[in-house]
Amino acid sequence: MRALKQIVHFGWEQALSCLFPVVIFASLAITQMIPLPFLPRYDWLLMICVLMQLWMVRSGLETRDELKVITLFHLIGLALELFKVHMGSWSYPEEGYSKIFGVPLYSGFMYASVASYLCQAWRRLKVELVKWPPFFAVVPLAAAIYLNFFFHHFSIDIRWWLSGLVLIVFWQTWVTYEVNGARYRMPLALSFVLIGFFIWIAENIATFFGAWKYPNQIETWSLVHLGKVSSWLLLVIVSFLIVASLKQVKEQSPTKQRGVNLF
Repeated sequence: MRALKQIVHFGWEQALSCLFPVVIFASLAITQMIPLPFLPRYDWLLMICVLMQLWMVRSGLETRDELKVITLFHLIGLALELFKVHMGSWSYPEEGYSKIFGVPLYSGFMYASVASYLCQAWRRLKVELVKWPPFFAVVPLAAAIYLNFFFHHFSIDIRWWLSGLVLIVFWQTWVTYEVNGARYRMPLALSFVLIGFFIWIAENIATFFGAWKYPNQIETWSLVHLGKVSSWLLLVIVSFLIVASLKQVKEQSPTKQRGVNLF
């Protein structure tokens, strides 16, 4: 009975942490089924995302420091979108006033929602890291993973080499979290795989509702190739490494040491 109670409590905390992504998915579904007047769909989605972000900060669901992290992810994601759409990896075929070089600005919020989930879950589940690798190993690895999303179009794709390097660097790293007063732990690499897999599921839902389209989905929707899990896995790793590194810096800041909770 206690195990079931813990699972329910864990699921509830996860659901609360996914509030921003859930709003995005709900907006995608509603605007797909019910065309809204006056503005193209992509522009309505941008307005919804901006208003949702403002509400989360004003209501206290997100702190200002978390907003800074989420904004960083919006810019990182938007840069990746601009490049990938230019290379033909996927497209946004609908019209919109808020499109830049074929990319609607709301798309950056889909990356920001991943950061929102990580920040929310980290705070709600009181996440702690055990045997976190040194800064000089984490930052170059995150940079290499992100840059490979760009450079593999012009040279060899080293994602599997990078995945192997992740296992080596984080082999001894564990993530601990709290559920209803009890502490649990799992290997950090396993958490990467689980989050990446669920984002792949979310990607199928998003493409079904027309968030974007892969070349094989232009005529009719089809399941996103399972190989995309590896892409999302690496993107989750980049996201997690950035959030974790910023938290490590905050933990060592003089303000934090004086007892002020910044993040």
